[in-house]
Amino acid sequence: MPELCLLCWAVLLGLGHACPEPCDCGQKYSFQIADCAYRDLEAVPPGFPANVTTLSLSANRLPALPGGAFDEVPLLQSLWLAHNEIRTVAAGALAPLGNLKSLDLSHNVISDFAWSDLHNLSALQLLKMDSNELTFIPRDAFRSLRALRSLQINHNRLHSLAEGTFTPLTALSHLQINDNPFDCTCGIVWLKTWALATAVSIPEQENIACSSPHVLKGTPLSRLPPLPCSAPSVQLTYQPNQDGAELRPGFVLALHCDVDGQPAPQLHWHIQTPGGTVEITSPNVGVDGHVPPGAPAASGKPRFQAFANGSLLIPDFGKMEEGTYSCLATNELGSAESSVNVALATPGDGGEDALGHRFRGKTADGKGCYTVDNEVQPSGPEDNVVIIYLSRAGSPEAAVAAGVDPEQQPPGLLLLGPSLLLLFLAFF
Repeated sequence: MPELCLLCWAVLLGLGHACPEPCDCGQKYSFQIADCAYRDLEAVPPGFPANVTTLSLSANRLPALPGGAFDEVPLLQSLWLAHNEIRTVAAGALAPLGNLKSLDLSHNVISDFAWSDLHNLSALQLLKMDSNELTFIPRDAFRSLRALRSLQINHNRLHSLAEGTFTPLTALSHLQINDNPFDCTCGIVWLKTWALATAVSIPEQENIACSSPHVLKGTPLSRLPPLPCSAPSVQLTYQPNQDGAELRPGFVLALHCDVDGQPAPQLHWHIQTPGGTVEITSPNVGVDGHVPPGAPAASGKPRFQAFANGSLLIPDFGKMEEGTYSCLATNELGSAESSVNVALATPGDGGEDALGHRFRGKTADGKGCYTVDNEVQPSGPEDNVVIIYLSRAGSPEAAVAAGVDPEQQPPGLLLLGPSLLLLFLAFF
């Protein structure tokens, strides 16, 4: 029995001092070091002692870091991977290294990086990712790195950085972002303002320069002239001109999203109906209301027609088209959204539900809609629901139901309390 115990201890002791054959392992001061640099390695070798705190794999030929690559060394504090051929760092490759303080991935060809792994590295103080092929850094990439003191992302292919990227780095004292091909558009103006005001040391500021547009090429970010920039704004309105679209017979719901901003915002429609959610990036049709030839969508006229001028048409509006219609405008500086709820009822068939009673009550209190130059205006921001009644366009019954004087009602316009929205209904 004593012999068996001694054998177990010997095995455990041997495992504790194990080291991959190509590497040298040893102790220096209080650090357990594994040196695998300059070994012509093409993969991270297995078999490291679990107590390794410093691992050098620099100057090898590693092509990638797969998930679980460092599961054997959870106590690692320093990891050196510079001067390899790493192109991809997979999710889970770095996540287990919660004790890591220094990480050097410089001088590789990294274009695909699992940024979410950094969220687990809250002890990290030094991060070197310079001289790679990075084109994008998520806004929240560094959200957990409150201990980070030095960040080097220079000599990459970054065209822009999202505003607030460096906000979580409360301990940051050194930042290198020079020699990236920045697009000096509205989305980069914040970086100029931040760099001029921050106490963080940012060397080589003359080399933090514009790559585009051509008229600004080579201009240091610190000397970037003022740009005409504005965040998006939106307003849902009614316009009779629908880009010459050919409207089919039946009721037509017509919305128009008035968009402003610089650079020109991208318009997106979000439609929630009884049948589910519909997402549309505008435009999805040409001026004739048809899907352009060669488009991936089905040919013909789609159920929801989004035009380049911000108009949205829904031919043959019915119960299945009830719901919430939202237009969202986005550019480099932010986004803005406006919505309206649309309900349809049929008088005489029990369709005048609680929504109808609610708005007739508002009309009785003097809070309903009124007409000005053939337009219907909302009485206040609380009126954000539209009820469309299936009566013949221009009939006295429809006008009374909507709380509009039949003598003043424009033909085909049946509206109730839209919040910054005017709807158009027509029979053809």
